[in-house]
Amino acid sequence: MSSRPAKLALANGSVFPGLSFGAEGEIFGEVVFNTSMTGYQEILTDPSYNGQIVTMTYPLIGNYGVNTEDVESRGLFLRGFVVKELCDVPSSFRSQESLDSYLRRNNIMGLQGIDTRALVRQIRKQGAMKGVLSSIDLDDASLVAKAQNSPDIVGRDLVREVMAHDKCAWDTPLHDLGRPSDFQSFASRTDGPKVVAIDYGMKLNIPRYLKDAGCQVTIVPGDTTAEAILAMNPDGVFLSNGPGDPEPLTYAIDTIRGLLGKKPVFGICLGLQLLGLAFGGRTYKLRFGHRGANQPVLNKRTGKVEITSQNHGFAVDPASLPDDVEVTHVNLNDNTVEGIRHKVYPAFGVQYHPEAAAGPHDSHYLFREFVEMMQGQPV
Repeated sequence: MSSRPAKLALANGSVFPGLSFGAEGEIFGEVVFNTSMTGYQEILTDPSYNGQIVTMTYPLIGNYGVNTEDVESRGLFLRGFVVKELCDVPSSFRSQESLDSYLRRNNIMGLQGIDTRALVRQIRKQGAMKGVLSSIDLDDASLVAKAQNSPDIVGRDLVREVMAHDKCAWDTPLHDLGRPSDFQSFASRTDGPKVVAIDYGMKLNIPRYLKDAGCQVTIVPGDTTAEAILAMNPDGVFLSNGPGDPEPLTYAIDTIRGLLGKKPVFGICLGLQLLGLAFGGRTYKLRFGHRGANQPVLNKRTGKVEITSQNHGFAVDPASLPDDVEVTHVNLNDNTVEGIRHKVYPAFGVQYHPEAAAGPHDSHYLFREFVEMMQGQPV
């Protein structure tokens, strides 16, 4: 691995010198952190990180390499990747190439050798902030000025850069290694409920789960209209995860409003936020977001606590929701909304990722609940 000096500069004036890996150059993005110990390839290929420079809190990254089976989208959409120490000698039997090679091949910049604990402490205190990562400009004052003048993530439509461009059928079930032991596969069914999955930047483990639940899945772009979806006569509609601020996505909100009361609807992450906006609620930006595989969530309907995988920087304001919408799940760290359900329409969503790859399996029951809802069963 060849590396050269590189720096990460934040809009607050802080500068972190280190060594580059992956691609060379200069990029801008919102600097965030993820607390997961494993799953860096799933993080890298999650389209929800579009527009962001991701910092891993776990100190050693790259030790099991990269493989084609764990890819979560058609490409890498994050802006940059920051680690304390890069392992360039992967030792997993599943590894096909090193992390450095993978990032270089996909033109993604990486930075190693900085004090990630100090960086994360600043983000926790001051919030996620704009930054610039560069291996070509090493002047501190210049980099800080560039970070301060870079575009903000709030108010931007980042979905159009990552969503599917064409309608397609999905036939791939979960990998055997990733299927929970108590999740029975019905992937061979050909008469299951028909689901239209709206892609706002969807992780591929979501349609895998839907296929394993016995669904016939068709993926459509995130700007597909309600009229076009209803013309397909699905049994239910899924709203995917995706990047950035949900409020600018007026086309998606209008589509969801046109589906409510006509088809069962299930949303995950950005899908929940858009569902909340379609219900008449509001969203707001979190200080530093929730990104990791160890977030405790209370299911208020059952009283059980689920350990969940999360990746979001915005949340639904519970005080803004109308009386016919209930909050079903809350985050036990900060009491933010993690799940909502309409009391009249068959529509619900969660803020976390029940399909989590890599992540806990506590919440995969939600895919069965969606199937039961499409079958007309009370859930």
